[in-house]
Amino acid sequence: MPLPPAPTRRAALLPPEAYDAPARSSHKAARKSEAPAADSPLADRLNALDFDPRSGGGEREPSHPVALFDEASVQEKPQARRRAALAPEPAPRKKAKPTGPAKLFVLDTNVLMHDPMCLFRFEEHDIFLPMVVLEELDGHKKGATEVARNARQASRSLDALAGAQGADISAGLKLSSTGHGEAGGCLFFQTQALANQLPPSLPQGKADNQILGVVQGLREQYAPREVVLVSKDINMRVKARALGLATEDYRNDKTLDDLELMYSGALALPPDFWARHGKTVESWQSGQTTYYRVTGPIVPSLMINQFVYFEAPGEPSLYARVTEIRNRTAVLRTLKDYGHLKNAVWGVTTRNREQNFAMNLLMDPEVDFVTLTGTAGTGKTLMALAAGLTQVLDDRRYTEIIMTRATVSMGEDIGFLPGTEEEKMGPWMGALDDNLEVLGKTDTGAGEWGRAATNELIRSRIKIKSMNFMRGRTFLNKWLIIDEAQNLTPKQMKTLITRAGPGTKIICMGNLAQIDTPYLTEGSSGLTFVVDKFKGWPHSGHITLARGERSRLADFASEVL
Repeated sequence: MPLPPAPTRRAALLPPEAYDAPARSSHKAARKSEAPAADSPLADRLNALDFDPRSGGGEREPSHPVALFDEASVQEKPQARRRAALAPEPAPRKKAKPTGPAKLFVLDTNVLMHDPMCLFRFEEHDIFLPMVVLEELDGHKKGATEVARNARQASRSLDALAGAQGADISAGLKLSSTGHGEAGGCLFFQTQALANQLPPSLPQGKADNQILGVVQGLREQYAPREVVLVSKDINMRVKARALGLATEDYRNDKTLDDLELMYSGALALPPDFWARHGKTVESWQSGQTTYYRVTGPIVPSLMINQFVYFEAPGEPSLYARVTEIRNRTAVLRTLKDYGHLKNAVWGVTTRNREQNFAMNLLMDPEVDFVTLTGTAGTGKTLMALAAGLTQVLDDRRYTEIIMTRATVSMGEDIGFLPGTEEEKMGPWMGALDDNLEVLGKTDTGAGEWGRAATNELIRSRIKIKSMNFMRGRTFLNKWLIIDEAQNLTPKQMKTLITRAGPGTKIICMGNLAQIDTPYLTEGSSGLTFVVDKFKGWPHSGHITLARGERSRLADFASEVL
């Protein structure tokens, strides 16, 4: 009788139990006594392997599980083990969702009007909306303001959740039903009156007090579950804490919790930098620029277009910008000294280290987006205008300068302004006139008529635009300055930056200590938002200007007032 053919199935198809099966003896009775139960899955798999269709349907000689390996697989097993040992570790698993009890967050109206997508940013927790919140949302939906647009968008999100297939308001609307998979909770509406015992000193007709009553009623009804009021209104949170209710600010819109953590754009090299990295530093020169290739522990903390400087008594100083990062190697390029009179930009020279960093960014055509922050008098507007005029009139790299800003009053509004768009923006652009006056006096050899002609030429190349009419526009080869950017929301900042067409450079300037827009803080400002999002991009740069150069009076006032 010929030998049975070699098995065609690989041993990988065997169940895990087959590898632990005991060895069988050559006697049929022993094999039958050691065979697994007929109704076990292992028995089914082995019976299928012991069935030879070419022998007329009879049984063939069963084989030991080890015999099911072919010679090649037996020979490859040690190599496979070695390959498995050398293989990289599997990627870490995704972070498991919290298993603790989900909270119930009661949203105030101002949260929905501040961020209409806030419904989907509470992870696995549930959301409750009192009926008075829906009433207030309906009352603010009319108009063309940012608040009205947010109210309309929030209403559309609520309508989409309520109209989703299988939605049941009484059981709660799944927040993930409209495609927002990160939201794992449910949305509940107030469908019945809730008993509450607020102090009689709180008027029941006021919307804020009605919301507080709902929070108190929910806390008593769903105890011990945690019920938290989320509001942007400080007084509302103070009243809630006075009543013993849990309350929080809406923190999802904040880019940073502490302004001290904000990216400054510059890094001071440690005093032992040359001692630790000097042996591995490579240097070469191209023209008037020197390059350094640095390898060492400081590289992971660097970012593209970040400035580094080394200052120590008795040692040569180093001022450079990071131009390339590969693994644990970074390339530094020395800077052009705009503090020297021969490198003056439109007659303006830099007066300190940070101003020189900023001017290197402004004059670099490879950098499309520059953000400048600093207190009053640090030279933000003057440097942006000087660099813009040089590259528009002398280098002809850009066609014109466009300047805009957020029209937020410091005090009471003086009412409507007459005239065209530029005439209406004139009172907001006093900083432009002041800096143009300074720049007009830099050319001392042209005479009175020459300065007048220069001022006329400058005025013809500078356009003042209102942000209200920016949507839908595209700027080609423009030098766009966004002043007072700290008063813009992240959404408004996105609208302005996406107006940039080919060849356009955008400069955002602002002082995060002077925010006049309600509901905006240093951590949630649009300027902070773009600084954090653009850091490390090869075509953007940021510098925090530290020292004022306006006057000794202004510098002292910035420190003590």
